[in-house]
Amino acid sequence: MKESMPSITGCEVNECAYNSENNCHAFAINVGGPDDVCPNCDTFFSSHSKGGHKNLIAGVGACKAETCKYNSLFECVARGVQVKLHESHADCVTFVAR
Repeated sequence: MKESMPSITGCEVNECAYNSENNCHAFAINVGGPDDVCPNCDTFFSSHSKGGHKNLIAGVGACKAETCKYNSLFECVARGVQVKLHESHADCVTFVAR
């Protein structure tokens, strides 16, 4: 069993309130969404103000993408996660279908 959550190794969604210099500064993100084809970063929201903790790089708190090979009992077991903008929302691009 993995004892720590994987870090967000990069986030290209500059519109997100937690993004600063391509890093996510939330405590953790949740991944999932209405379908597994597009595993959204559920923590994403757009804001002109920036939040989070500058000395903290986010991890993955929960993964609801059941068909991802990195999903083990709704926990992410990837070494790291990348988030990018897809259309008008943020997606986990580390997702790989089983």
